[in-house]
Amino acid sequence: MRRFVLAAAAGLGLVLASPAQAQLMDVLTAPKTLIDRAIEARSASDIAKDNVIVAKVNGYMGKNATIKASTEIYEQRLLITGLFDDKATYDQFQKDVKSVEGVKKLYWHVTYLPKDDPKRKALPSWADTVEMGVKAQARLIGTKGGADVNFRTTVDSYGNLYVIGRARSQEEANKAISRLREGEGIKKVVNYIEVRP
Repeated sequence: MRRFVLAAAAGLGLVLASPAQAQLMDVLTAPKTLIDRAIEARSASDIAKDNVIVAKVNGYMGKNATIKASTEIYEQRLLITGLFDDKATYDQFQKDVKSVEGVKKLYWHVTYLPKDDPKRKALPSWADTVEMGVKAQARLIGTKGGADVNFRTTVDSYGNLYVIGRARSQEEANKAISRLREGEGIKKVVNYIEVRP
């Protein structure tokens, strides 16, 4: 259901205008995510470990009263993106995330940029980055020879697209990366796919 809703949203040009709306989309599409995870090429125990880590990170977002970060995880490899305008919140969130047990590898792509920094004017809006992310995941659906359930994607505030997961072959990884690069507004694709049969 999640991928169907995401694909439909992308096809209709639906734009989620706020972080709260993006979280609502996750809640509404959770059953599809659970089904996807059930057919992934990994154990229920491995998935449960990922869920515990993400729950802890989300708890730290709540503690710091922020939803300015996005998490994706696969096999305890944690990818976090975000843009903070408060240095103290950024520092505390980073410290909290680094304290989470069970993370095998942390890919930290969270940045601090003050509200009044002129560089902010050139950045895509939150709605634009959410739309790019929705469309990126939708492009993976139905890619011949690819298992989209084994990939997670997110887009940061700079237009960089990140993909994490596992491919069964280098050919499958290459197809996924190729499809992800096709997106309008994507500046670059950062690849954290592990190739393993």
